[in-house]
Amino acid sequence: MSLSVLIVDDHELIRHGLRRAFEHDPDFEVVGEVGTLADAVDAVARTHPDIVIMDLRLPDGSGLEATRRLRADNPRLGIVVLTMYPGDDALFGALEAGASAFVPKDAPADDVVAAARHAASSPATFTSADLADAMRRRMSSSTTPLSPREREVLTLLADGLVVAQIARKLFISESTAKTHISKLYEKLGAANRAQALMTAMRLGLISATPDEPLPR
Repeated sequence: MSLSVLIVDDHELIRHGLRRAFEHDPDFEVVGEVGTLADAVDAVARTHPDIVIMDLRLPDGSGLEATRRLRADNPRLGIVVLTMYPGDDALFGALEAGASAFVPKDAPADDVVAAARHAASSPATFTSADLADAMRRRMSSSTTPLSPREREVLTLLADGLVVAQIARKLFISESTAKTHISKLYEKLGAANRAQALMTAMRLGLISATPDEPLPR
């Protein structure tokens, strides 16, 4: 069964180019292409796509806000964010909004198709070619390196331990454990455990098995 794709972009040439790229791949079927946020909301409700290709800037709203709404409504939906203005802020905005992938519009169409394939198979993970470098830039410019204790906490989070278990393991209070976790999240630019682990894996702070997806 082919994967259904909805293309949301206010540039007609880009929509048509992406449609052609997806139509050349038998794994995908384009079920619609629209140019506004309002039409996107309507099209998602009508077509129930597996993947949405979402432009970052739309004439009637933000693609990031649309991504947040779509993610809240459907955790299994693959969402690929496209932008003509790539940069760290846009990349992290897509990550925090719940996108599955982030691709600049000047990337080859094959990169968008590959991102869509990832989004369909692992909608709750995030991929971007520049993520690791962006995280290094963020950490070098706005944070200090992880302390030895924070690295211990990161390892225990990766092992699946919760706050109470971390506190017992490190012989500290739960309040102190929460403080370490909060500082760790801040340094990694993460809002939750999954984002922190994904970022830590990308930066090589912890390792993942080859078959283990990176969580959001």
